Amino acid sequence: MNLKEITDHINQKIAELAYRPHPVELYDPIRYLMALGGKRMRPLLTILGGQLFADNWQDWLKPAIAVEVFHNFTLMHDDIMDNAPLRRSKPTVHEKWNNNIAILSGDVMLVQAYDLMLSVEDRYLRQVLDKFNICAAEVCEGQQLDMNFEQLATVSEADYLEMIRRKTAVLLGFALELGGILAHASERNTQLLRQFGENIGLGFQLKDDLLDVYGDADKFGKQVGGDIIANKKTYLLIEALTRAQGTDRQRLEYWLAQKDFDKTEKVKAVVEIYNNLKIKELTENKINHYFQMGFAQLAQIEAEEPRKATLRAFIQALIERES
Repeated sequence: MNLKEITDHINQKIAELAYRPHPVELYDPIRYLMALGGKRMRPLLTILGGQLFADNWQDWLKPAIAVEVFHNFTLMHDDIMDNAPLRRSKPTVHEKWNNNIAILSGDVMLVQAYDLMLSVEDRYLRQVLDKFNICAAEVCEGQQLDMNFEQLATVSEADYLEMIRRKTAVLLGFALELGGILAHASERNTQLLRQFGENIGLGFQLKDDLLDVYGDADKFGKQVGGDIIANKKTYLLIEALTRAQGTDRQRLEYWLAQKDFDKTEKVKAVVEIYNNLKIKELTENKINHYFQMGFAQLAQIEAEEPRKATLRAFIQALIERES
């Protein structure tokens, strides 16, 4: 299976998506956001999940793209909530237009995702929509929990992991499960696909947390240390707050309390505390734990090994990324 060929088909289908002509202010932002690109990981996972059992992947393009449209809908609204100026190095929709347009355009994207999902075979449509509804609600719950955490003094490791499971991992799990359903896989195999996706999703988000602190700025694509500057309650900070004692505890609490500070100085100081507490190693162990669980579930799926190898290689390449 040629991943570039599939990605090209996905991008072509996205470029060909039809929109109503008026009002242009409603539809141009959608075209703009969808044309910004990205890895297209979620529709690829749907295709790769299905190809474990069948070869007619072109029949699955519309529902696969539905997952991507839904993902971009969440990004459009997340950018408003985060007041983010850039998305994929380009102005966000609310910056290029305004908040009200971004809200409405996002709403239309959600409608479009459902419209694309209606291409699923009738015998599977209710099942797919039920699962999609649960997934979509959990993504929104995860975003709300993430915002709630900003107001809390402390967050437990378990609560953080549940938040990123909902906000990030469940959509990867649904994308893979959807592929299995479209390819007529058994319920056991589709459940394993969903579990595989959720575990690798947890691993990916934890890796993002790690790269924000320890990544190469030129490769990471955004400011390294941004989470530290914002006091964002990532896995690294939660573990540090749990483990820090004595001088490390005092210094960490000092930097978390500062309102006016030199960003470079704060990042350097907090990273030094992380290093003292071996937070990088703890995070790497947790990342590997979720990836290992995911690959163990992939191994249990009843599919030919060469087909699994394609999916495994794709995930492995994402694991080894530095950005």
